[in-house]
Parts: sequence; C-alpha cells; structure tokens
Amino acid sequence: MTGSNRPAVSSGWGNLLSGANLVRSLALSGGVALHAVNLYISTTILPSVVREIGGFDYYAWNTTLFVIASILGAALSSPLLARAGPRGSYVAAVLGFIAGTLVCAAANTMEIMLAGRFVQGFGGGILLALAYAMVRRVFAEPLWPRALALLSSMWGIATLLGPAVGGVFAELGFWRGAFLFLIPAASLVALASLFVLPPRVEKRTESKPLPIVQLALLTLAVFAASWGGMGANLSSTVVGMVTALGLVGLVIVTERKSRHRLLPAGKFELPTALGSLYMASALLAVTVTCTEIFLPLFLQELHGRSPMEAGYIAAVMSAGWTAAAIYGSGLKGDRRTSAVRAGPVLSLASMATLAAVMPWTGADGDWLPLALICTALVTGGAGVGLAYPHLSAMILHLAPQGEEDKAASSIMTVQLCATAFGAAIAGLAVNLAGASSTPDDMDAANAARWLFVTVAVAPITCLVVMNTVSFKGADHAS
Repeated sequence: MTGSNRPAVSSGWGNLLSGANLVRSLALSGGVALHAVNLYISTTILPSVVREIGGFDYYAWNTTLFVIASILGAALSSPLLARAGPRGSYVAAVLGFIAGTLVCAAANTMEIMLAGRFVQGFGGGILLALAYAMVRRVFAEPLWPRALALLSSMWGIATLLGPAVGGVFAELGFWRGAFLFLIPAASLVALASLFVLPPRVEKRTESKPLPIVQLALLTLAVFAASWGGMGANLSSTVVGMVTALGLVGLVIVTERKSRHRLLPAGKFELPTALGSLYMASALLAVTVTCTEIFLPLFLQELHGRSPMEAGYIAAVMSAGWTAAAIYGSGLKGDRRTSAVRAGPVLSLASMATLAAVMPWTGADGDWLPLALICTALVTGGAGVGLAYPHLSAMILHLAPQGEEDKAASSIMTVQLCATAFGAAIAGLAVNLAGASSTPDDMDAANAARWLFVTVAVAPITCLVVMNTVSFKGADHAS
C-alpha cells in the first residue's frame, strides 16, 4: 500500500519516531547516514592512507570514483527495486557497501583502495536513492515532509560524526579502523530493513532493459567535467568542459527519444513543475556541497585555523541545514511556500557574504571575520534546509503514474550529478583564480572570492527556475 492510500494520520514527529515507524525511520536514515559519514571519514583519513600505501597522484580519484559510482548506483536503484523488491534491494545495497568497506580496510595499494571506494560508492548510491523511494512506500503521505527532513538531516550529523571518527583513528595511526567502524552500523541497518521493509513491490511489473547508453554517457560526462575542472592548462580545461556539456546534451536527447528512460518523463522539460522542482532542489544542494569542499582549505590558509577547527567550522553550514530542515518540515500552506522561496534568497546572501568576508583576514585576535563567516554559513545551510525537503516532497507528489519509484530515486541521481558538475566548476574557479597547483603558492584570497562568486550563480539560477513553478499546483497534500 502506498503512502497516498493510507488513512489520515498525525503528521508530527511523534508519529514518525514511534512504534514501527521508528524502526522504518532508523533503517532509511541509517542508509543515508552510512553513505554520508563514510564520505567525511574517508576525506579525513586520506592523508594518512597515502602516507602508508602511497598513491598521492590518485588522491583526488578517491572522491571522483566514489561520486561516479554513487551516481550509477542511484540511477540503477529503480530497476533493482522492481526486480528484488524493497527488502531485497535494500539488503543487497548494504551488503555491497560492506564489501567495498572491507576492501578499503584491507587495501595495501592505492589501486585496491580505489576499487573498494568504487564498490562503496555504488552500494551507498543505491542506499541514498532507495531511502527516498521508500518514503512513499512505508510512510503515510502526511509524514513525507518529516521523513524527508530526517533523511536530509543525516548529512548534518555526518559532518559532525565523520571528521571526529576519522580524526580519532588517524591520530591512533590505525586508519583502517575507521572503515571497520562502519561495519557494525551497516549490519544494524540491514537487520532493521529485514523487519520493516516490504518484501516486494505492490504490483509486479515487467522487467525493462537498463538504460545502458544514458548511464555510459552520464559517467563519461562526469569524468570529463572532473578532468576539465582540474585546470591543469587552458586546453585541457576547455576540452574537458566542452566535452562534458556535449555529453550531457546527448544524455538529454537520448532520454527524450528512448523507450527505456533513466529518469521519469518530463524531467528535462523546465516549463513543467516536475522538471523545475528537480532543477531547483539540485541547485540548492550545490551551494552547500561546493562550499564545503574548499572551506577548510581557506579557513586554514587565510584565517590560521587548525585542520580540526576548520573542519568543525565548515560543519556549521550543515548544522544550519539540519536545524532548518527539522523546523521547516512542519510548515504548511503559505508558510511552507514562503520557506521554499526563501531558500535560494538565504543561500545567495550567504555566498555574497562569504565572497566579501572570506578574503578578509583581519588583525590578530579580531573575531569579527570569523563571526561573519559562521553567520553566513548558518544562513546558507538554513536556506537549503528550509526548501529542500519540501521540494523533494513535491516531486513525490507529482510523480507520473507508473514512474513513482523512478521519480523518487532520481532525486539523489540529480543531486549527485549536480554536485559532481558543481564541484568540477568550483575547482576550476579556484585553480584559475589562485593560479597555482599547490596551496602554499596560490593566491588564496582571490581564489576564495571567485569561488563564492561562482557558486552564487546556483541560487540565482534557482530563483529564476522557481518562478516557473506554481507551488499551489505542485504542493503535496496536507
């Protein structure tokens, strides 16, 4: 039985976090948390990894391959769900994540580590997408905003837990233990899913061929964007970015013509509510993820903060996201619409403030620059937290008939793709503005200024896209 067919129930947190719903919430949010915490743990311990097993030349590929595998996993989650059912697909994804984690923990060369990271990312990407797809299956519709806010908040929790866990094991000189730390947590998620997720889909549908062409083009596009974003030289940058744009265009053309689509119908039609909602949610998420990538570097280089301090100052943005998501999930009617429209405005104000304040180091002992930076980070995170869960709930509500699972799982596919391309563009802005391949020689102040100016394009574009959406028509049922 889908969420829309359930009897009327309370939409409060008490209903979501009690009884059987509590176990369901733990299973779904646990899957998101596994992926998110692993991302931050890996980032924290990676310097220790390369010191022990080598492979510094492939440092960035740990993240690149992980993100690409996550995109593939998220994109393939809908066919897996149709074949294996909710319970089977979720357990299979957790087992894949555990297998990749064990490979990473046992790696003695960077090649083995990269293989493990790919398997990790693939399993984690499936978990992310399935969590969103399961919301409409296991919860009544009035609980969708709360459930989506809970999933969203896992990223904020991960920014606090991930660096702490990774830092402890790195300090102990046992980075492999950070990966092993994830195994018991993943096992609990798998166990919970066995008890609370339905064994099969409501209506058995005919197995459809996988959209192999679109997946291959999308993977190549991310590779090309990542290569171009490195900014090694002008020719490689131009070739990489132009190739990526061309491949994205081919994905869109192929999707429109193919009978077996990767994404739901209407996804690339921006005048329609569904296409606009997907794009708006992706653009909002980009402002946080692209900021957090380089924020610790600028806090260390420009403001003299230690790596641990910089990591937790950067986590302030995700804390703002989490707090706003939890608060905003209970808004209804006009207040909900106002919160959604306020999201990109707050994000834009945050990027403008960071562009002005981050290059300003101030005098020794001057607390004002850091205070303004933290305020801007909370504001930017809150903007995303207020709008993102409601945009996701609207997507679930507007899902085309027969493509509900594909529409739900595509939320994370689109976000991961936007993050990958956004990170590539942000990296290009930093490399060109900083005019150096090493942190010691780069013009950090100029790089910081242009990074946040570049990222500000995302909330500006989001404001334009939101003007194409009639929120009364796109809004989910109260």
